[in-house]
Amino acid sequence: MKKNKENIILIGGGGHCSSVIDVIEQQGIYVITGIVDLKEKIGQKNLGYSVFACDDDLPKLAKEYRNYIITIGQIETPQRRIEIFNLLLELSVHLPIISSPLAYVSKHAKVGNGTVIMHMAQVNANAVIGSNCIINSKALIEHDAIVGDNCHIATGAIINGGVKVGKDSFIGSGVVTKQYATIPDTSFIKASSLYKGF
Repeated sequence: MKKNKENIILIGGGGHCSSVIDVIEQQGIYVITGIVDLKEKIGQKNLGYSVFACDDDLPKLAKEYRNYIITIGQIETPQRRIEIFNLLLELSVHLPIISSPLAYVSKHAKVGNGTVIMHMAQVNANAVIGSNCIINSKALIEHDAIVGDNCHIATGAIINGGVKVGKDSFIGSGVVTKQYATIPDTSFIKASSLYKGF
């Protein structure tokens, strides 16, 4: 007998939300209930899913729905994602890992709650990814790399073997890191950079 899919609520209705919707639909584990966004956006739609509530409604929603994923993008700062993540932890809801079936995640890797792994990303053996991260399309997290909480590894970035990415960091599209480099907390590495570390 086929198991019924669980509902999930998305928080943030912008462009990143569209990409996560596509991953969730491809993953086929959850049914999207709707989107939480700003009060003035209630009634708007993203790929057919309605904004049906605002942040103020989360305590009430938490009593009815179990699964949530943050679909707010992260470029300039992770602060809003962190605030929402902490609120959801306080509400004791479930923050699942959302991983595209078109991505590769080694069974020997560890991934934290609320992290999204997008299409064609690759996470290799002994890699560790924290909670509330975005591992964007075609990003590579090599063996033994560590990515801290609340990081965004942007499209096509290469985090080579043994690299440590500090929490709350943004690694831009096409960045290449030297193996075993250390990237400090709250770093912003611009697109197409070669990061050698220290």
